[in-house]
Amino acid sequence: MKRLSSVLPALAGLLLSHALTTPALADDTTAPETTTAAAPAAVPKTVELGSIQVQSTRLNRARDTLNPETGTSNYHFDTQSIAALPQGADAPLQSLILQAPGVAQDSFGQLHVRGDHADIQYRINGIIIPEFISGFGDTLGTRFISKVDFLTGSLPAQFGYRTAGVVDITTNDGLQSPGGSVDLYGGSHATFQPSAEYGSSDGNLDYYVTGTYLQSDEGIESPTASNSPIHDDTEQNRLFAYGSYLINPDLRLGVIAGHSLGNFQIPNNPGLTPSFQYLNQPPIPSADLNETQRELNDYGIVSLQGIRDQLNYSVALFNRYSSTDFHPDDIGDLIYNGVAAQVFQRNIATGIQADASDAISDTHTLRWGLFTDQERTSSDSNSLVFPANPDGSQSSTTPLTIPDSTLKTGELYGAYLQDEWLASKTLTLNYGLRYDISNGFLRESQVSPRVNVVYTLDDATKLHLGYSRYFTPPELELIAPKDIALFQGTTNQLPSGVNTDVKAERDDYYDAGITHDFTSAWQVGVDGYYKDARNLLDEGQFGPALIFSPFNYARGRVWGMELTSTYTDGDFSTYYNLAYSRALGNQVVSGQFNFSPDELVYIQDHFVHLDHDQTWTSSGGVSYDWLGTRYSLDGIFGSGLRAGFANTGSLPSYTQFDLAASRSITLPGTGEFSVRFAIVNLLDRVYEIRDGTGIGVGAPQFGPRRGFFLGLMKTF
Repeated sequence: MKRLSSVLPALAGLLLSHALTTPALADDTTAPETTTAAAPAAVPKTVELGSIQVQSTRLNRARDTLNPETGTSNYHFDTQSIAALPQGADAPLQSLILQAPGVAQDSFGQLHVRGDHADIQYRINGIIIPEFISGFGDTLGTRFISKVDFLTGSLPAQFGYRTAGVVDITTNDGLQSPGGSVDLYGGSHATFQPSAEYGSSDGNLDYYVTGTYLQSDEGIESPTASNSPIHDDTEQNRLFAYGSYLINPDLRLGVIAGHSLGNFQIPNNPGLTPSFQYLNQPPIPSADLNETQRELNDYGIVSLQGIRDQLNYSVALFNRYSSTDFHPDDIGDLIYNGVAAQVFQRNIATGIQADASDAISDTHTLRWGLFTDQERTSSDSNSLVFPANPDGSQSSTTPLTIPDSTLKTGELYGAYLQDEWLASKTLTLNYGLRYDISNGFLRESQVSPRVNVVYTLDDATKLHLGYSRYFTPPELELIAPKDIALFQGTTNQLPSGVNTDVKAERDDYYDAGITHDFTSAWQVGVDGYYKDARNLLDEGQFGPALIFSPFNYARGRVWGMELTSTYTDGDFSTYYNLAYSRALGNQVVSGQFNFSPDELVYIQDHFVHLDHDQTWTSSGGVSYDWLGTRYSLDGIFGSGLRAGFANTGSLPSYTQFDLAASRSITLPGTGEFSVRFAIVNLLDRVYEIRDGTGIGVGAPQFGPRRGFFLGLMKTF
């Protein structure tokens, strides 16, 4: 905090100086689109000063120029894309991102992009939101979204830290989305999900707020194929607020606040055989266990965005609080697992992000910026364990209590400079450098060159090539070092006594692709990539709490190909994606205590599949408006994630289709309503996402069974 506090006075002085020297404003009251972006046009200065909406739109366009997309694979989603989802705005954000190529689903709502474990960066209005501690809930949702740009591939120097994919969300506001709505949604699994939103403006001020409450009997993927999971209730709420104030025609103050709270029962797997004896008590059936987890996430952003001639800039202060609290079933966990651990993890992140762009000529746009983030993370656990004999067998039926806690402060510092050069009418280059420092359990740094090229072959065809050097620090909020000696001679003795600190991943990333517009309605793209990694980061669920822990492979190789196609013609739209991927790692070099000696020896001599490596992934959908009713069908396919000893096996392939119909109706005396009927897993196919085996996989999880849902929304 001392480092950050020393920067704030100087920053405040700079912003105040700009505000005082700028003239004041007079008061006056579909399916995803795929692009390979080229250089942005300069933001025009000629505007109508009496119109707040014109000024806000102009500043929004200026904000977009801060985030270059040259050479990336960019997939656009807007409000029509969200409305076309079978569950509409009631769908989790993961459902929207699954419409992009190369995105594979996992249990607990996780997504994997191009063979990476998570490694997704979320931004709101261009501002990075530090990662939340892994959990089950949908922390962000889709209701507050105006549009999403999902970037993958070789990213420009602007983007660091989480680089498999960037989810850049533009929020609704009170100027573009005035008015409000109330939505009641529910159905199978005792699902009840009311929500509301409202946006408006008053003079130079505009604001937007939304809130959602969810109650369901199916909070987490079931460990069995049953349509009625045991002990799987959840209660969640989510709030989001956005506000902005136009200080003058060229300066805007913005505030964002978000909150999510989720309470989850951990579903039970009946019929398990006890492994340990607790005192003289009879065993508790595994169907009767009572484990729970509570997840809390809050974040806030204050930003100042401005324009001066050709210079666009944004400075933001952010803060994020994230915690996870796992409560075991003391007796039940002891007799089935030999350990019952109450685990509480908390992380507080505070930082500054500044970005600027300057069109210094007709052919060159310079961009530069900095990022600093200070995180304070803590982990506290109290574990009940049994004393054990040297062979690991229980030596006493009376448990011991072992406390273990850690506290760590870490920092991230980053800076970048890049130039977007329009070399000719057909050739655009974006080249630059970024420099990052990670100071956590280890202090590491890297200079990362980036270069992207976009070449327009003709009016319908674009080719892009890119190289990026990546530096990916481990997520500090997930690192909870164990005191290995504490559990020696107990039923929670770790498989190995070796534990090396987790390191930052360093990559050489190559990407090439081509897009072609066969017609104005039909676009097709093909993309290929290769990543050569050192200290490849992966994550697994190794502890009793459902929290993921990072570890490193010494080397990693990830490569693949993607095909995407979109077609939109009037009331009809469709999309299809097909991706091939391979993700391999060799030699575990951190977190070794989580692995059995046999696995460590095997991985030492073999490149093994990462647990989230799925060879084939596909998604597609169709939406059609017929006689006032919107029909939509979405489907996903996966060849199966990895399983077995050292991930040498794989799960069977699966498909899931979701269907919906929606339309507006008028009810006597109440006005117009929007009605939506959705079926999740239309064919009721039973499939396993995980089977409880593989590296870092704690328990089996099944995909959702068929569910019927009805939504009713009233706008005003």
